[in-house]
Amino acid sequence: MRNQAGFALVTGASRGIGQAILARLSDDGFSVVGTATTEKGVDTIEHWLAERGRQGSGWLLDFKDLPVEKLGEAVQSFEQHFGPVSVLVNNAGITRDDLLLRMSEALWDEVIEVDLTAVFRLTKACLRGMLRARGGAIINIASVVALSGNPGQANYAAAKGGILGFTRSLAQEVGSRGVRVNAVAPGLIDTDMTRTLTPEQKKLMLERIPLRRLGHAEEVAACVSFLASPGAAYITGETLQVNGGMYMS
Repeated sequence: MRNQAGFALVTGASRGIGQAILARLSDDGFSVVGTATTEKGVDTIEHWLAERGRQGSGWLLDFKDLPVEKLGEAVQSFEQHFGPVSVLVNNAGITRDDLLLRMSEALWDEVIEVDLTAVFRLTKACLRGMLRARGGAIINIASVVALSGNPGQANYAAAKGGILGFTRSLAQEVGSRGVRVNAVAPGLIDTDMTRTLTPEQKKLMLERIPLRRLGHAEEVAACVSFLASPGAAYITGETLQVNGGMYMS
């Protein structure tokens, strides 16, 4: 139902979970801007919007290369066109897996920069507009490994765990101004990455999931949609786990 109003910014929106989130928020009535790290990704976003007659745009954004001041200028440019960011979804992320004894500092630094530091930078750039408007929703996409850990992913788990602490801290800072900050922690979701698993690998993983299936990107997007909606107006500082029971707390 297209009954919302406002501008939603979704990072990593050209495929997988990010694409599903962009589509769902657009369905909810938001003007949407989705980021991608390649021109092809931007074209994918803009084609999807144009094909459906939706308001929005794609944005070429690589957090590894963009200076902080340029990021702020870009956010201001979009806000001049669409208005203040009503909903920010920090979804973009990468993995660079290896056992800790073999992990280089470059692998550690790259994951921390893209998966955690970029969340800080973009949130800070969008927050001023939300505070002036005395309202907004920030939704950070974490991961089940932030809670459970996972061998070979110390860098990724550290970054996603950092997002959970960031979420709770910021929620306490900005709640009095009407800005809500929450996180969603997906488990094993049916995306390009999980489709490369061998049948044996998938079987082992499914045995750890009480619901005995992979999740769908649309199921993660539905949780984001709820957290962005008036129905979640009294929820902040929380983490919604979308993992089929793989990890419970």
